[in-house]
Amino acid sequence: MTPLPDLKKYKHLTRACFINAPFDRLCPDDLLPFFLDNKLQPEIGLEGNFLWTEPDKNFQEMADKLRDHGLSCTLHAPFHDLVPGGFDSQIISLSRQKLHRAFSLLPVFKPKSIVCHLGFESHKHAHNLDRWLDVSTETWSRLLPLAARENIPVMFENTYELDPSVHLALFSRLKSFPFGFCLDTGHVLAFSNTTWQDWVKALRPWLGQVHLHDNDGTRDAHLAIGAGCFDFAGFFKSIPNKPLLCTLEQRSAKDVAASLEKLEWLKASFLTSDLCPQK
Repeated sequence: MTPLPDLKKYKHLTRACFINAPFDRLCPDDLLPFFLDNKLQPEIGLEGNFLWTEPDKNFQEMADKLRDHGLSCTLHAPFHDLVPGGFDSQIISLSRQKLHRAFSLLPVFKPKSIVCHLGFESHKHAHNLDRWLDVSTETWSRLLPLAARENIPVMFENTYELDPSVHLALFSRLKSFPFGFCLDTGHVLAFSNTTWQDWVKALRPWLGQVHLHDNDGTRDAHLAIGAGCFDFAGFFKSIPNKPLLCTLEQRSAKDVAASLEKLEWLKASFLTSDLCPQK
């Protein structure tokens, strides 16, 4: 087994960002010791069947361990197989149940944000956009008040959307609720037919979080920052001193270390904001 890297030398960066970690791997005999030892703040992924079956006490124990070590977190809501805006009433109902289960964990973890996907796919939904927007609006109108009650922002991430127009259309319908936009750099490259500049320009007023990973533009590879073709230097220059939550979405500790090294070199100014102070 390849030894895990020591990330303590990057504590000035890791105290101001989060590291992707699926809940079912962030457990005592897997990733948790690495996170606690290096004082890494997780973005806890809630994807998988465990969200239906995991006892409440296990979520509470995880939250308590993070707080005991002075670590904040964010949550990433489930998205596989879900249709928060869709056309089949029973599937929509199940999607809402699973998302509600994720939102019920907000008082437990008290995260800095919860990241959600719209679930919009142009080839499936564009032919009846108004209907999709109606269903999506109803879904999120039920969930956003749960986050507002805990003073936790909901961040809507770009995924398969080809451009910012669907986010803008949904945001115009949800404007009575507090929420934000999470720009995913890898998804812009792999799935969008517009540039990151287009996304930032259109959604800058809502931009509150970034998911940082890289690829070559052909698939969502979740490479280390700088290992693909995303213009991170240009992106960071476009958002000087804007206080953003930041998540590294690599799939190995080695790539997380490489991303932190690249961030150090790029001197990403928004990471200097002490958004998540540790003890």
